[in-house]
Amino acid sequence: MRVLSRLLFALSLMLPLFGVPLLTADPARALDNHLALTPPMGWNSWNTFGCNATEQIVQDTADFMVSSGMRDAGYQYLTIDDCWMERSRDSAGRLVPDATKYPHGLAELAAYVHGKGLKFGVYESPTYHTCQGFPGSLGQEQKDADTFASWGVDFLKYDNCTASDPDQRPGDEKLPLETRDRTMRDALERTGRPIVFSLSLQPAAQGESPWEWGKSVANMWRIDGDRDASFDGLKRLIHTDLDKAKWAGPGGWNDIDMLGTGNYAFASGSHDPTKRLTYDQEKSELSVAAVLAAPLISGADLRTPAAAGSTGFPISDQDLSVYLNKDVIAVNQDSRGEQGTAVTTENGLNVLRRPLANGDVAVALFNESSSQAVISTTAAAVGLPANSTGYHLNDLWAHSSQVSTDGTISATVPAGGTVLYRVSPRPPATDPTDGLVSAQSGRCLDAGNHQTLSDVAALRLFSSSRCQGL
Repeated sequence: MRVLSRLLFALSLMLPLFGVPLLTADPARALDNHLALTPPMGWNSWNTFGCNATEQIVQDTADFMVSSGMRDAGYQYLTIDDCWMERSRDSAGRLVPDATKYPHGLAELAAYVHGKGLKFGVYESPTYHTCQGFPGSLGQEQKDADTFASWGVDFLKYDNCTASDPDQRPGDEKLPLETRDRTMRDALERTGRPIVFSLSLQPAAQGESPWEWGKSVANMWRIDGDRDASFDGLKRLIHTDLDKAKWAGPGGWNDIDMLGTGNYAFASGSHDPTKRLTYDQEKSELSVAAVLAAPLISGADLRTPAAAGSTGFPISDQDLSVYLNKDVIAVNQDSRGEQGTAVTTENGLNVLRRPLANGDVAVALFNESSSQAVISTTAAAVGLPANSTGYHLNDLWAHSSQVSTDGTISATVPAGGTVLYRVSPRPPATDPTDGLVSAQSGRCLDAGNHQTLSDVAALRLFSSSRCQGL
């Protein structure tokens, strides 16, 4: 099979020499699996647990996501990352879960997760070995896809672990990543099971631009290398994503990696407090991810303190509240599916905007500097139409509202913080002489002499059953 695939690849390179055009996919065609019409939300085991995730950890996480309200807020996918399988396949060539970590197998674990109203995900690679040296899926795509489907898998993280230098890649790992990922895409489709397909890679180091072809292959794709839970890591991913909005939309999303909110493992391992986000920075993370229509995949320890024990890093109530802000989640999950863009990015003071399905615009005033600052823009600058009655500015973190009569959108923003407004035009002013109709009597409330609607029908009544000065 490997020899045949190499021959076919070589033939594909020679066809243009004989005037035969190569068949290429329409880059505008989205992956037609009807999944991830809004950015996926959930949890991944790697950033807290690495190779040490277990059946019990996944069950405890599922329990917590239900009891904490995360499931009902929209977080639904629980994905176990690398190291979940044995070092070798079985005699039939199938992947085998690690018997120590997952003693009851992944089909039973998936059933447990499904029983909580959640969805289950696993990890694999389009290479001969995963990043941690376990069996990869290259050359075994259909067998692995069938195995995943038989277990009840709902999400596949597919991590490109090839060497950065193409000359160091063995065998079919030399094939373009797009080709290898398409093979798994087709294998998943043939199973008949709906499985969200997520591409993980190091784009710059591996010389890849998955955002350019990702939407015809997968439901989400990484846009830059791994990030830790630091603010510097968050800023890098945000700025990398700002020019990629045109490639995202319903069914396919730019992925800024797992969220760092509530993730204390990095700081603990390095003994460096800057390796975790402050509360203001956490609110910035969710705000900007919402405006950029990025998947919301937590990397935190989502267990109760009792379940986490003395060696765990259970999320605090304050950090959990960031994940549970339903107004911010509503921006992220907006059905229009348009990724936001930058209005201005100057001296660490950023204005980002995202148009929403009902005509509102989400506006993030993001201060990545080390000092408090005033950040300002206007309704016109963020794309709202002129409106003589002004605009409602709904602050999605303060849960307060104010009116801007002249279209100014401004706030004093703490260092590392974000003020996230949902801005909407105010309705037209009502004529003060307009009256209302009593639903019970049918009388105009400002009509004299007990006149009813029928009495004044000839006197400039609105068809909408409002009464005009009589």
